[in-house]
Amino acid sequence: MSKEEQEYLDKYSITNFERPSVAVDMSVFSIMENLGTENYRRLPKKELKILMIKRASFPYKDYWALPGGFCRKDEDICETAKRELKEETGIEDAYLNLIGTFGDIGRDPRGWIISNAFMALINGEDYVLRAGMDAWEAKWFSLCLQQKEVKKEVSEASVYIENEYVIQLYNEETEIHLNATIKEYKEYINYHENVRYEVLDCEAIAFDHAKLILYSVLTLRRYVKDSMKLVFDLMPEQFTLTQLQNSLEVILDEKLLTANFRRKINDYVIETEQIVEGAGHRPAKLFKRNIEEFYR
Repeated sequence: MSKEEQEYLDKYSITNFERPSVAVDMSVFSIMENLGTENYRRLPKKELKILMIKRASFPYKDYWALPGGFCRKDEDICETAKRELKEETGIEDAYLNLIGTFGDIGRDPRGWIISNAFMALINGEDYVLRAGMDAWEAKWFSLCLQQKEVKKEVSEASVYIENEYVIQLYNEETEIHLNATIKEYKEYINYHENVRYEVLDCEAIAFDHAKLILYSVLTLRRYVKDSMKLVFDLMPEQFTLTQLQNSLEVILDEKLLTANFRRKINDYVIETEQIVEGAGHRPAKLFKRNIEEFYR
């Protein structure tokens, strides 16, 4: 560092500018069986689920929110995300990825708070959730997302689209329903995308977390379309190819051609000597990740 730069820093005060509080919020996804859907001749129905916590303090006391919290001075945001996830749920080894930043004015009634949005993927059936000090409860909610295009304008230089999304969250154990309606405004100028979201209606979901949930689901779908490898973080150590395909279909909310799916996934799996049988199904081979191919 030069002498001039050191002199500048000695005189500089970080208090010259207003500073926000910095937080993290995490959309933790899993693919799990839906309670009450067991059938002897059918595979148990799998659903995309998201982890929510019931807030124990104001603001939004008794509302449901994504796991998260404030960054400490001695940690970066990734360390904060790992710490908060463990403190609030007991989960330690989730796939975690920073996917966006939310800093809308008025998003938090306590003041200027910027949230770093993380997406986490786990095999939720391996965990027994526990709530920490900031949460009364931690629960898995089945997630249903419905989309309706309400406006589309196409010109030579741009495309403008408005979509309306309805998020429905449901916990089978408690029969709690959480719902939100969100408007998406999407514009492409010179092929570059600009997107913003507006919450039109929200029921019992804290802060702007309905926006974060929508953004996280759409990001998860986009990531999986780009690389199917991501779905393995939602799977147990060993799995059938049908289970793997079903998980992808649950995320994308669409049916896949089995032949195409198996051709694309072939290099990423290794057949084991194990099979799964019972429950009225024909025996099926179990597979695991092909580590050598997976981490090229």
